[in-house]
Amino acid sequence: MCSAFHLFNAPSEHIYLQLAASHPVMDGCGYTSGLGFSNQARWVLDLTIEIIGSLRRLFLVWFLRNYPCDASLWMGSSKIKTNLNIRSIPLFASLPEREIEQLADVLVLRELPAGELVLEEDQTGDRYYILLEGEVEVLKALDTPDERLLGVRKANSFIGEMSLFTEDGRHTASVRARTPVRLLEMSHAELDALLHRHPAFAYEIIRTLSRRLDRSENAIIDELRQKNKRLTELLEALEKAQEQIIEKERYEKELEVARAIQMSILPSRLPECPHLEFGARIIPMAAVGGDFYDIIELGEGLFGIAMGDVSDHGVPAALFMALTATLLRVEARRAGNPSEVLKAVNQHLLTMNEAGMFVTLLYGVFRCTEGRFEYARAGHELPLLIDPAGEQITVSRSAGQPLGLFENLQLDVQQLSLPAESLLMLFTDGVTESFDPDHVQFGHENTYRSARAVRNLPAEEICDHLFEALRIHRGGNRTADDVTVMAIKVKPDAA
Repeated sequence: MCSAFHLFNAPSEHIYLQLAASHPVMDGCGYTSGLGFSNQARWVLDLTIEIIGSLRRLFLVWFLRNYPCDASLWMGSSKIKTNLNIRSIPLFASLPEREIEQLADVLVLRELPAGELVLEEDQTGDRYYILLEGEVEVLKALDTPDERLLGVRKANSFIGEMSLFTEDGRHTASVRARTPVRLLEMSHAELDALLHRHPAFAYEIIRTLSRRLDRSENAIIDELRQKNKRLTELLEALEKAQEQIIEKERYEKELEVARAIQMSILPSRLPECPHLEFGARIIPMAAVGGDFYDIIELGEGLFGIAMGDVSDHGVPAALFMALTATLLRVEARRAGNPSEVLKAVNQHLLTMNEAGMFVTLLYGVFRCTEGRFEYARAGHELPLLIDPAGEQITVSRSAGQPLGLFENLQLDVQQLSLPAESLLMLFTDGVTESFDPDHVQFGHENTYRSARAVRNLPAEEICDHLFEALRIHRGGNRTADDVTVMAIKVKPDAA
Protein backbone atom coordinates (compact mmCIF):
# COMPACT_ATOMS: atom_id res chain seq x y z
CA MET A 1 0.00 0.00 0.00
CA CYS A 2 2.85 2.39 0.73
CA SER A 3 4.29 1.85 -2.76
CA ALA A 4 0.84 2.51 -4.24
CA PHE A 5 0.81 5.83 -2.43
CA HIS A 6 3.95 6.95 -4.31
CA LEU A 7 1.93 7.01 -7.54
CA PHE A 8 -0.39 9.59 -6.05
CA ASN A 9 2.55 11.42 -4.55
CA ALA A 10 4.23 12.01 -7.96
CA PRO A 11 4.61 15.67 -8.96
CA SER A 12 2.06 17.00 -11.46
CA GLU A 13 4.74 17.84 -14.08
CA HIS A 14 5.81 14.17 -14.17
CA ILE A 15 2.25 13.11 -14.89
CA TYR A 16 2.10 15.75 -17.59
CA LEU A 17 5.22 14.34 -19.34
CA GLN A 18 3.99 10.78 -19.08
CA LEU A 19 0.66 11.67 -20.72
CA ALA A 20 2.39 13.68 -23.43
CA ALA A 21 4.71 10.78 -24.25
CA SER A 22 1.74 8.46 -24.67
CA HIS A 23 -0.04 10.82 -27.16
CA PRO A 24 2.42 11.78 -29.98
CA VAL A 25 1.27 14.16 -32.72
CA MET A 26 2.70 15.16 -36.10
CA ASP A 27 4.35 18.54 -36.31
CA GLY A 28 4.49 20.67 -39.51
CA CYS A 29 7.57 18.86 -40.88
CA GLY A 30 6.10 15.42 -40.49
CA TYR A 31 7.88 14.52 -37.27
CA THR A 32 6.10 13.18 -34.27
CA SER A 33 6.59 14.56 -30.82
CA GLY A 34 5.35 13.50 -27.44
CA LEU A 35 5.29 17.12 -26.24
CA GLY A 36 2.74 18.54 -28.64
CA PHE A 37 -1.03 18.64 -28.23
CA SER A 38 -3.94 20.04 -30.11
CA ASN A 39 -5.87 22.71 -28.25
CA GLN A 40 -8.65 20.33 -27.44
CA ALA A 41 -6.24 17.65 -26.26
CA ARG A 42 -4.37 20.14 -24.13
CA TRP A 43 -7.62 21.23 -22.44
CA VAL A 44 -8.52 17.62 -21.75
CA LEU A 45 -5.03 17.00 -20.38
CA ASP A 46 -5.18 20.00 -18.01
CA LEU A 47 -8.56 18.91 -16.74
CA THR A 48 -7.25 15.37 -16.23
CA ILE A 49 -4.31 16.69 -14.17
CA GLU A 50 -6.62 18.74 -11.94
CA ILE A 51 -8.82 15.68 -11.40
CA ILE A 52 -5.78 13.58 -10.56
CA GLY A 53 -4.63 16.22 -8.08
CA SER A 54 -7.99 16.18 -6.32
CA LEU A 55 -8.06 12.38 -6.28
CA ARG A 56 -4.53 12.38 -4.92
CA ARG A 57 -5.52 14.53 -1.97
CA LEU A 58 -8.62 12.43 -1.24
CA PHE A 59 -6.53 9.28 -1.45
CA LEU A 60 -4.00 10.76 0.97
CA VAL A 61 -6.66 11.34 3.63
CA TRP A 62 -8.20 7.92 3.15
CA PHE A 63 -4.79 6.21 3.14
CA LEU A 64 -3.58 7.83 6.35
CA ARG A 65 -6.75 6.88 8.17
CA ASN A 66 -6.79 3.22 7.08
CA TYR A 67 -3.14 2.26 6.46
CA PRO A 68 -0.78 3.96 8.88
CA CYS A 69 2.87 3.35 8.12
CA ASP A 70 6.25 4.94 8.65
CA ALA A 71 6.17 8.72 8.19
CA SER A 72 9.11 8.67 5.79
CA LEU A 73 7.11 6.38 3.48
CA TRP A 74 3.68 7.99 3.47
CA MET A 75 4.94 11.55 3.54
CA GLY A 76 7.73 11.06 1.06
CA SER A 77 9.11 14.47 2.14
CA SER A 78 8.06 17.50 4.18
CA LYS A 79 6.79 19.05 0.97
CA ILE A 80 3.41 17.25 1.10
CA LYS A 81 2.74 18.45 4.65
CA THR A 82 3.85 21.97 3.76
CA ASN A 83 1.46 21.89 0.80
CA LEU A 84 -1.41 21.00 3.09
CA ASN A 85 -0.40 23.71 5.62
CA ILE A 86 -0.27 26.36 2.91
CA ARG A 87 -3.55 25.21 1.40
CA SER A 88 -5.26 25.46 4.81
CA ILE A 89 -4.48 29.18 5.00
CA PRO A 90 -7.50 31.11 3.66
CA LEU A 91 -5.30 33.68 1.93
CA PHE A 92 -3.69 31.03 -0.28
CA ALA A 93 -6.79 28.88 -0.79
CA SER A 94 -7.51 30.47 -4.19
CA LEU A 95 -4.05 29.68 -5.65
CA PRO A 96 -3.76 26.76 -8.09
CA GLU A 97 -2.04 23.54 -7.03
CA ARG A 98 1.09 24.24 -9.07
CA GLU A 99 1.54 27.58 -7.29
CA ILE A 100 1.12 25.92 -3.90
CA GLU A 101 3.79 23.38 -4.81
CA GLN A 102 6.14 26.13 -5.98
CA LEU A 103 5.61 28.03 -2.72
CA ALA A 104 6.37 24.84 -0.80
CA ASP A 105 9.72 24.65 -2.60
CA VAL A 106 10.81 28.25 -1.84
CA LEU A 107 9.36 28.92 1.63
CA VAL A 108 11.71 28.37 4.59
CA LEU A 109 10.43 26.63 7.73
CA ARG A 110 11.34 28.37 11.02
CA GLU A 111 10.82 27.03 14.53
CA LEU A 112 11.04 29.41 17.51
CA PRO A 113 10.64 28.85 21.28
CA ALA A 114 8.16 30.78 23.43
CA GLY A 115 9.35 34.31 24.22
CA GLU A 116 11.45 34.63 21.05
CA LEU A 117 10.98 37.80 18.98
CA VAL A 118 9.76 37.23 15.43
CA LEU A 119 9.69 40.92 14.49
CA GLU A 120 10.86 44.03 16.31
CA GLU A 121 9.09 47.38 16.10
CA ASP A 122 10.83 50.12 14.05
CA GLN A 123 13.33 47.60 12.64
CA THR A 124 13.48 47.17 8.86
CA GLY A 125 12.98 43.82 7.20
CA ASP A 126 11.89 42.17 3.96
CA ARG A 127 10.46 39.00 5.44
CA TYR A 128 6.85 37.87 5.66
CA TYR A 129 5.77 34.94 7.85
CA ILE A 130 3.00 32.40 7.73
CA LEU A 131 2.13 30.98 11.18
CA LEU A 132 1.63 27.22 10.91
CA GLU A 133 1.48 26.23 14.58
CA GLY A 134 1.35 28.03 17.94
CA GLU A 135 0.45 31.58 18.93
CA VAL A 136 2.19 34.95 18.75
CA GLU A 137 1.36 38.26 20.41
CA VAL A 138 1.50 41.61 18.64
CA LEU A 139 2.90 44.31 20.93
CA LYS A 140 3.32 48.06 20.72
CA ALA A 141 6.12 49.86 22.62
CA LEU A 142 7.65 46.59 23.82
CA ASP A 143 9.57 46.68 27.14
CA THR A 144 8.48 50.25 27.93
CA PRO A 145 5.99 51.61 30.47
CA ASP A 146 3.60 52.19 27.54
CA GLU A 147 3.71 48.56 26.35
CA ARG A 148 0.33 47.50 24.95
CA LEU A 149 -0.98 44.21 23.58
CA LEU A 150 -2.60 44.77 20.19
CA GLY A 151 -3.71 41.20 19.64
CA VAL A 152 -2.90 37.51 19.52
CA ARG A 153 -2.44 35.66 16.21
CA LYS A 154 -3.05 31.93 15.91
CA ALA A 155 -2.26 29.25 13.34
CA ASN A 156 -3.03 29.95 9.64
CA SER A 157 -2.45 33.70 9.99
CA PHE A 158 0.35 35.78 8.48
CA ILE A 159 2.78 38.20 10.09
CA GLY A 160 4.87 41.15 8.92
CA GLU A 161 2.73 42.02 5.93
CA MET A 162 2.57 45.74 6.77
CA SER A 163 6.32 46.22 6.35
CA LEU A 164 6.09 44.87 2.78
CA PHE A 165 3.91 47.82 1.83
CA THR A 166 6.00 50.60 3.39
CA GLU A 167 8.79 52.39 1.57
CA ASP A 168 11.51 51.59 4.11
CA GLY A 169 10.16 48.17 5.14
CA ARG A 170 9.91 49.26 8.79
CA HIS A 171 7.85 47.11 11.16
CA THR A 172 4.96 48.92 12.87
CA ALA A 173 4.86 46.61 15.91
CA SER A 174 6.78 43.82 17.62
CA VAL A 175 5.73 40.18 17.35
CA ARG A 176 6.75 37.70 20.05
CA ALA A 177 6.15 33.96 20.26
CA ARG A 178 3.59 33.29 22.96
CA THR A 179 4.09 29.52 22.63
CA PRO A 180 6.58 27.47 20.64
CA VAL A 181 5.80 28.27 17.00
CA ARG A 182 6.45 26.97 13.48
CA LEU A 183 6.46 29.54 10.67
CA LEU A 184 7.04 29.67 6.93
CA GLU A 185 9.24 32.55 5.82
CA MET A 186 8.73 34.40 2.52
CA SER A 187 10.90 37.21 1.19
CA HIS A 188 9.68 40.43 -0.37
CA ALA A 189 11.02 39.30 -3.74
CA GLU A 190 9.13 35.99 -3.54
CA LEU A 191 5.88 37.77 -2.69
CA ASP A 192 6.46 40.25 -5.49
CA ALA A 193 7.01 37.38 -7.97
CA LEU A 194 3.81 35.69 -6.74
CA LEU A 195 1.83 38.91 -7.31
CA HIS A 196 3.22 39.15 -10.86
CA ARG A 197 2.17 35.57 -11.59
CA HIS A 198 -1.24 35.99 -9.93
CA PRO A 199 -2.31 39.68 -9.83
CA ALA A 200 -5.68 38.68 -8.36
CA PHE A 201 -3.81 37.49 -5.26
CA ALA A 202 -3.23 41.16 -4.40
CA TYR A 203 -6.98 41.55 -3.88
CA GLU A 204 -6.94 38.68 -1.40
CA ILE A 205 -4.14 40.41 0.54
CA ILE A 206 -5.97 43.73 0.49
CA ARG A 207 -9.22 42.11 1.65
CA THR A 208 -7.40 40.32 4.45
CA LEU A 209 -5.61 43.50 5.51
CA SER A 210 -8.87 45.44 5.35
CA ARG A 211 -10.58 42.94 7.67
CA ARG A 212 -7.63 43.06 10.04
CA LEU A 213 -7.57 46.86 10.03
CA ASP A 214 -11.32 46.93 10.66
CA ARG A 215 -10.88 44.67 13.68
CA SER A 216 -7.97 46.77 14.91
CA GLU A 217 -9.89 49.98 14.37
CA ASN A 218 -12.92 48.62 16.21
CA ALA A 219 -10.69 47.48 19.05
CA ILE A 220 -9.10 50.95 19.26
CA ILE A 221 -12.53 52.60 19.20
CA ASP A 222 -13.77 50.29 21.96
CA GLU A 223 -10.64 51.01 23.98
CA LEU A 224 -11.09 54.76 23.50
CA ARG A 225 -14.73 54.47 24.52
CA GLN A 226 -13.74 52.62 27.69
CA LYS A 227 -11.05 55.21 28.44
CA ASN A 228 -13.51 58.02 27.76
CA LYS A 229 -16.03 56.37 30.09
CA ARG A 230 -13.34 56.00 32.73
CA LEU A 231 -12.26 59.62 32.28
CA THR A 232 -15.89 60.72 32.62
CA GLU A 233 -16.21 58.71 35.83
CA LEU A 234 -12.95 60.17 37.15
CA LEU A 235 -14.10 63.67 36.24
CA GLU A 236 -17.39 63.15 38.06
CA ALA A 237 -15.53 61.72 41.06
CA LEU A 238 -13.14 64.69 40.97
CA GLU A 239 -16.03 67.15 40.84
CA LYS A 240 -17.70 65.40 43.79
CA ALA A 241 -14.40 65.36 45.68
CA GLN A 242 -13.97 69.07 44.95
CA GLU A 243 -17.48 69.73 46.23
CA GLN A 244 -16.70 67.73 49.35
CA ILE A 245 -13.47 69.65 49.85
CA ILE A 246 -15.31 72.95 49.50
CA GLU A 247 -18.00 71.73 51.88
CA LYS A 248 -15.37 70.48 54.31
CA GLU A 249 -13.54 73.81 54.20
CA ARG A 250 -16.81 75.65 54.79
CA TYR A 251 -17.66 73.32 57.67
CA GLU A 252 -14.20 73.75 59.19
CA LYS A 253 -14.59 77.52 59.03
CA GLU A 254 -17.94 77.21 60.77
CA LEU A 255 -16.35 75.00 63.43
CA GLU A 256 -13.59 77.52 63.97
CA VAL A 257 -16.20 80.25 64.45
CA ALA A 258 -18.17 78.00 66.81
CA ARG A 259 -14.97 77.13 68.71
CA ALA A 260 -14.20 80.81 69.07
CA ILE A 261 -17.70 81.31 70.48
CA GLN A 262 -17.25 78.35 72.83
CA MET A 263 -13.90 79.58 74.14
CA SER A 264 -15.31 83.08 74.59
CA ILE A 265 -18.00 81.61 76.87
CA LEU A 266 -15.38 79.89 79.03
CA PRO A 267 -13.55 82.11 81.58
CA SER A 268 -10.77 84.04 79.83
CA ARG A 269 -8.83 84.00 83.10
CA LEU A 270 -9.37 82.34 86.43
CA PRO A 271 -10.14 84.55 89.44
CA GLU A 272 -7.69 85.10 92.28
CA CYS A 273 -8.64 84.45 95.85
CA PRO A 274 -6.57 84.76 99.04
CA HIS A 275 -7.86 81.40 100.23
CA LEU A 276 -8.09 79.38 96.96
CA GLU A 277 -5.98 78.57 93.89
CA PHE A 278 -7.79 77.61 90.68
CA GLY A 279 -6.64 75.60 87.66
CA ALA A 280 -8.66 74.30 84.66
CA ARG A 281 -8.09 72.61 81.30
CA ILE A 282 -10.44 71.51 78.51
CA ILE A 283 -9.76 69.45 75.37
CA PRO A 284 -12.77 68.96 73.07
CA MET A 285 -13.03 65.73 71.06
CA ALA A 286 -13.84 67.69 67.87
CA ALA A 287 -13.14 71.29 66.96
CA VAL A 288 -16.13 72.13 69.13
CA GLY A 289 -17.21 70.13 72.19
CA GLY A 290 -20.02 70.00 74.72
CA ASP A 291 -18.01 70.30 77.95
CA PHE A 292 -17.74 73.55 79.87
CA TYR A 293 -16.64 74.95 83.21
CA ASP A 294 -17.12 78.28 84.93
CA ILE A 295 -16.03 80.14 88.07
CA ILE A 296 -18.41 82.96 88.93
CA GLU A 297 -17.44 85.63 91.46
CA LEU A 298 -20.56 86.18 93.58
CA GLY A 299 -18.99 88.65 96.05
CA GLU A 300 -18.42 88.55 99.80
CA GLY A 301 -15.95 85.68 99.49
CA LEU A 302 -18.36 83.50 97.53
CA PHE A 303 -17.50 81.75 94.28
CA GLY A 304 -19.96 79.84 92.07
CA ILE A 305 -18.17 76.83 90.59
CA ALA A 306 -19.72 74.86 87.70
CA MET A 307 -18.79 71.97 85.39
CA GLY A 308 -21.07 70.52 82.72
CA ASP A 309 -21.11 67.87 79.99
CA VAL A 310 -23.63 68.05 77.11
CA SER A 311 -24.92 64.77 75.69
CA ASP A 312 -23.49 65.27 72.20
CA HIS A 313 -20.46 66.66 70.38
CA GLY A 314 -19.75 69.18 67.67
CA VAL A 315 -21.75 72.30 66.83
CA PRO A 316 -25.12 71.17 68.33
CA ALA A 317 -23.46 70.33 71.64
CA ALA A 318 -21.55 73.63 71.64
CA LEU A 319 -24.74 75.61 71.06
CA PHE A 320 -26.57 73.74 73.83
CA MET A 321 -23.55 74.22 76.09
CA ALA A 322 -23.53 77.97 75.38
CA LEU A 323 -27.22 78.17 76.19
CA THR A 324 -26.78 76.25 79.45
CA ALA A 325 -23.75 78.28 80.54
CA THR A 326 -25.56 81.55 79.88
CA LEU A 327 -28.67 80.46 81.80
CA LEU A 328 -26.49 79.25 84.68
CA ARG A 329 -24.70 82.60 85.06
CA VAL A 330 -27.99 84.46 85.08
CA GLU A 331 -29.61 82.17 87.66
CA ALA A 332 -26.45 81.95 89.82
CA ARG A 333 -26.53 85.70 90.47
CA ARG A 334 -30.25 85.69 91.14
CA ALA A 335 -30.65 82.65 93.39
CA GLY A 336 -28.03 81.75 96.00
CA ASN A 337 -29.00 78.12 96.63
CA PRO A 338 -27.25 75.69 94.16
CA SER A 339 -30.28 73.37 93.89
CA GLU A 340 -32.59 76.32 93.11
CA VAL A 341 -30.16 77.50 90.44
CA LEU A 342 -30.14 74.10 88.70
CA LYS A 343 -33.92 73.72 88.90
CA ALA A 344 -34.40 77.14 87.30
CA VAL A 345 -31.93 76.30 84.51
CA ASN A 346 -33.75 72.99 83.98
CA GLN A 347 -37.09 74.75 83.47
CA HIS A 348 -35.60 77.06 80.87
CA LEU A 349 -34.02 74.15 78.99
CA LEU A 350 -37.28 72.18 78.92
CA THR A 351 -38.99 75.00 77.05
CA MET A 352 -36.11 75.56 74.59
CA ASN A 353 -34.87 72.00 73.99
CA GLU A 354 -36.53 70.78 70.76
CA ALA A 355 -33.52 68.60 69.90
CA GLY A 356 -34.01 66.45 73.01
CA MET A 357 -30.49 67.08 74.32
CA PHE A 358 -29.50 67.08 77.96
CA VAL A 359 -26.57 68.10 80.15
CA THR A 360 -25.01 66.69 83.31
CA LEU A 361 -23.98 69.49 85.61
CA LEU A 362 -22.35 70.08 88.99
CA TYR A 363 -22.81 73.54 90.46
CA GLY A 364 -21.75 74.67 93.90
CA VAL A 365 -20.93 77.72 95.96
CA PHE A 366 -17.57 77.90 97.74
CA ARG A 367 -17.52 79.92 100.94
CA CYS A 368 -13.88 80.88 101.28
CA THR A 369 -13.97 82.15 104.83
CA GLU A 370 -15.58 78.94 106.06
CA GLY A 371 -13.78 76.48 103.81
CA ARG A 372 -17.13 74.98 102.88
CA PHE A 373 -18.37 73.85 99.46
CA GLU A 374 -22.12 73.43 99.01
CA TYR A 375 -23.18 71.89 95.70
CA ALA A 376 -25.99 70.25 93.73
CA ARG A 377 -25.19 67.46 91.31
CA ALA A 378 -27.40 66.75 88.26
CA GLY A 379 -26.14 63.35 87.06
CA HIS A 380 -22.53 64.52 86.86
CA GLU A 381 -19.31 62.81 88.01
CA LEU A 382 -18.66 62.88 91.77
CA PRO A 383 -16.02 65.39 92.96
CA LEU A 384 -12.68 64.03 94.17
CA LEU A 385 -11.44 65.41 97.53
CA ILE A 386 -7.88 64.70 98.77
CA ASP A 387 -6.77 65.75 102.26
CA PRO A 388 -3.32 67.25 103.06
CA ALA A 389 -1.90 63.77 103.74
CA GLY A 390 -2.93 62.56 100.31
CA GLU A 391 -5.84 60.42 101.47
CA GLN A 392 -9.12 60.41 99.58
CA ILE A 393 -12.05 61.79 101.56
CA THR A 394 -15.28 59.84 100.94
CA VAL A 395 -18.00 61.95 99.36
CA SER A 396 -21.64 61.23 100.10
CA ARG A 397 -23.99 60.77 97.17
CA SER A 398 -27.64 60.36 96.21
CA ALA A 399 -29.63 60.19 93.00
CA GLY A 400 -29.29 63.06 90.56
CA GLN A 401 -30.83 63.55 87.10
CA PRO A 402 -29.46 65.47 84.05
CA LEU A 403 -30.97 68.83 83.11
CA GLY A 404 -33.28 69.21 80.13
CA LEU A 405 -35.22 65.92 80.45
CA PHE A 406 -37.44 65.82 83.55
CA GLU A 407 -40.03 68.22 84.90
CA ASN A 408 -39.67 67.02 88.50
CA LEU A 409 -35.91 67.11 88.72
CA GLN A 410 -34.04 65.05 91.32
CA LEU A 411 -30.69 66.47 92.47
CA ASP A 412 -27.86 65.18 94.66
CA VAL A 413 -27.32 68.01 97.18
CA GLN A 414 -24.19 67.76 99.36
CA GLN A 415 -21.79 69.83 101.46
CA LEU A 416 -18.02 69.39 101.82
CA SER A 417 -15.60 70.88 104.32
CA LEU A 418 -12.19 71.54 102.80
CA PRO A 419 -9.29 71.82 105.24
CA ALA A 420 -6.20 73.89 104.47
CA GLU A 421 -3.84 72.34 101.87
CA SER A 422 -6.59 70.01 100.62
CA LEU A 423 -7.31 69.47 96.90
CA LEU A 424 -10.73 69.36 95.20
CA MET A 425 -10.89 67.90 91.66
CA LEU A 426 -13.89 68.29 89.32
CA PHE A 427 -13.93 66.53 85.94
CA THR A 428 -16.17 65.16 83.18
CA ASP A 429 -16.57 61.47 82.26
CA GLY A 430 -14.07 62.00 79.43
CA VAL A 431 -11.41 61.47 82.14
CA THR A 432 -12.65 58.28 83.79
CA GLU A 433 -13.94 56.73 80.55
CA SER A 434 -10.75 57.23 78.56
CA PHE A 435 -9.71 53.85 77.05
CA ASP A 436 -6.29 52.30 76.49
CA PRO A 437 -5.52 50.06 73.43
CA ASP A 438 -6.92 47.05 75.37
CA HIS A 439 -10.19 48.92 75.97
CA VAL A 440 -9.50 49.36 79.70
CA GLN A 441 -10.88 52.58 81.23
CA PHE A 442 -8.71 55.06 83.08
CA GLY A 443 -11.22 54.97 85.96
CA HIS A 444 -11.62 56.81 89.25
CA GLU A 445 -8.75 55.04 90.97
CA ASN A 446 -6.17 56.18 88.38
CA THR A 447 -7.65 59.67 88.53
CA TYR A 448 -7.11 59.74 92.29
CA ARG A 449 -3.57 58.32 92.09
CA SER A 450 -2.53 60.77 89.36
CA ALA A 451 -3.87 63.76 91.30
CA ARG A 452 -2.44 62.52 94.64
CA ALA A 453 1.06 62.19 93.12
CA VAL A 454 1.20 65.87 92.16
CA ARG A 455 -1.07 67.43 94.82
CA ASN A 456 1.70 69.75 95.98
CA LEU A 457 2.14 71.33 92.54
CA PRO A 458 0.28 74.48 91.45
CA ALA A 459 -3.33 73.89 90.40
CA GLU A 460 -2.67 74.48 86.68
CA GLU A 461 0.20 71.98 86.70
CA ILE A 462 -1.96 69.39 88.43
CA CYS A 463 -4.41 69.64 85.47
CA ASP A 464 -1.54 69.34 82.97
CA HIS A 465 -0.15 66.29 84.76
CA LEU A 466 -3.55 64.57 84.67
CA PHE A 467 -3.88 65.26 80.93
CA GLU A 468 -0.43 63.75 80.36
CA ALA A 469 -1.40 60.65 82.35
CA LEU A 470 -4.49 60.29 80.14
CA ARG A 471 -2.39 60.62 77.00
CA ILE A 472 -0.04 57.85 78.14
CA HIS A 473 -3.01 55.65 79.09
CA ARG A 474 -4.61 56.02 75.63
CA GLY A 475 -1.37 54.85 74.01
CA GLY A 476 -1.90 56.77 70.79
CA ASN A 477 -5.68 56.32 70.63
CA ARG A 478 -7.69 59.43 69.92
CA THR A 479 -9.88 60.68 72.74
CA ALA A 480 -13.45 59.43 72.34
CA ASP A 481 -14.99 62.26 74.37
CA ASP A 482 -14.40 65.82 75.48
CA VAL A 483 -12.07 66.00 78.50
CA THR A 484 -12.39 68.76 81.14
CA VAL A 485 -10.58 69.05 84.48
CA MET A 486 -10.66 71.65 87.28
CA ALA A 487 -8.35 71.70 90.30
CA ILE A 488 -9.13 73.81 93.41
CA LYS A 489 -6.42 73.99 96.08
CA VAL A 490 -7.06 75.37 99.55
CA LYS A 491 -4.10 77.51 100.55
CA PRO A 492 -2.20 76.74 103.76
CA ASP A 493 -3.27 79.89 105.56
CA ALA A 494 -7.00 79.35 104.86
CA ALA A 495 -9.16 79.28 107.94
